[in-house]
Amino acid sequence: MLSRLSRLGLVLPRSLSVPPARFVSQSKPSGAAGSAAVTELPPQAAAAEHGEVSPFVKNPDYHGFSADPVEDEFNMKVGFFFGISVVLVIGATFIHYLPDHGMRQWARREAERLVVEREKKGLPFITENYYDTSKIILPTAGEK
Repeated sequence: MLSRLSRLGLVLPRSLSVPPARFVSQSKPSGAAGSAAVTELPPQAAAAEHGEVSPFVKNPDYHGFSADPVEDEFNMKVGFFFGISVVLVIGATFIHYLPDHGMRQWARREAERLVVEREKKGLPFITENYYDTSKIILPTAGEK
């Protein structure tokens, strides 16, 4: 990370740089005070001591899929292909071809068909009494 920044001509201020690692000795204290000895090692020595190398040192184009650079790039390409292409294209197609929710399109077509039919017969689109009043049964005044 720091080498990438230095290649770009960017330098971190001293306050943002990585502090040296601190190690506390687990051996018996040899001093009269009886405190554990604290030693500070530079970051390079701390990393070299454990034999661990950052994946960014091995592969500057590390994508986080694998430690092997070839496999890392392949897995990144496959992941993005399925994540972007397949999900967006097939997902959008699936959503587009879902059936009519709530039968809204059918209701519109049926209403247009009835309007055309009533126009041909010379009737208004909707009558004053939508329901046939002779078929409506109303309660009498005594049944309330």
